[in-house]
Amino acid sequence: MESRVLSGATTVSAGIPSLSKPARLSPTCFAAVRLAGAVDGSGGNLIWGRQLRPAILLESSSPLASSVPVTKREILRPSLAAASSPAEGSDSSGEAKVAPVGFFEKYPTLLTGFFFFMWYFLNVIFNILNKKIYNYFPYPYFVSVIHLGVGVVYCLVSWAVGLPKRAPMDSNQLKLLIPVAVCHALGHVTSNVSFAAVAVSFTHTIKALEPFFNAAASQFILGQQIPLTLWLSLAPVVLGVSMASLTELSFNWLGFISAMISNISFTYRSIYSKKAMTDMDSTNLYAYISIIALFVCIPPAIIFEGPQLLKSGFSDAIAKVGLTKFITDLFWVGMFYHLYNQLATNTLERVAPLTHAVGNVLKRVFVIGFSIIVFGNRISTQTGIGTCIAIAGVAIYSFIKAKMEEEKRQMKAA
Repeated sequence: MESRVLSGATTVSAGIPSLSKPARLSPTCFAAVRLAGAVDGSGGNLIWGRQLRPAILLESSSPLASSVPVTKREILRPSLAAASSPAEGSDSSGEAKVAPVGFFEKYPTLLTGFFFFMWYFLNVIFNILNKKIYNYFPYPYFVSVIHLGVGVVYCLVSWAVGLPKRAPMDSNQLKLLIPVAVCHALGHVTSNVSFAAVAVSFTHTIKALEPFFNAAASQFILGQQIPLTLWLSLAPVVLGVSMASLTELSFNWLGFISAMISNISFTYRSIYSKKAMTDMDSTNLYAYISIIALFVCIPPAIIFEGPQLLKSGFSDAIAKVGLTKFITDLFWVGMFYHLYNQLATNTLERVAPLTHAVGNVLKRVFVIGFSIIVFGNRISTQTGIGTCIAIAGVAIYSFIKAKMEEEKRQMKAA
């Protein structure tokens, strides 16, 4: 989604004579001017969210009036002291009329909460449907291609209708995004291999180790000094995952190693993402990464699963659930995969780092809990305790790291 910076350009309305003195604004309009200055810090430039379509309608030649932004929902028209009658849109006292504020603009917390709910809901549905497909169609490489393929089609259709407008791509940006997309593809495929091999709850427990790999990469690859408190907060994560792995009833080495490779891949994705910082908005960026990742995933799917799919894979799945259900399941799992990732990006852009961290932890708790309920997975007491310890460790780590990032941001701002 794209951000737009609009300068407070002056548009002189036809039919209003030039004044020798600046027009006086009523107290209401002075308050509006002060409010506009508070929004962007100067009263001149406004930064609009990517989903909005801004419009500026300025109805006065006054310097003060020209700095008052007007949107579709809020039109401020100051009356002119020299005019013989109140300006259009003003009441009899000459004060500007303000259009009513939208519900979500009045209660932005509710909108953010709705974003979180949709993010969790789509994530849970994706994980449940994904695992159900693997129960009758155990081909994770091909299913990974379907996930990305449906998302790419969605992005192409969105670009075609202009929601959002496609951002241009040059060769330099492409070179920066290729390593990110390769790591994204590898992490996605290995996650699906793990989902197909073991219980969903166990895969997510192993993936709780991702902060540990991120910290290790930051310290030993990027050369960033990680405080002792962060390392100590990761100890419960390692301990909890170890406890859960030792007694997990669905444990096998393929699922465990694939989840670990996924952790490493997503860690390197984060590293390359920092090097590939671009002005492109997150929706377009994720679309390009998905397209590149799709081309990366197709060859392994053909090599490792192609012959088996042609021989019996497709026919067995159709015999079990029917052609219609098989196709619709693949379509919807791909759609839910893309939408939950896009919602996650859009949601996390709206909140502070600490809320971001807490949201990620709660998402994993929701997925683990719902997967156990839906699939009726039996877990031992030690596995349950280990999972709780691991999630608690991730929560502590996320809280400490978010506080550190906030302090750094405040220091830079000061």
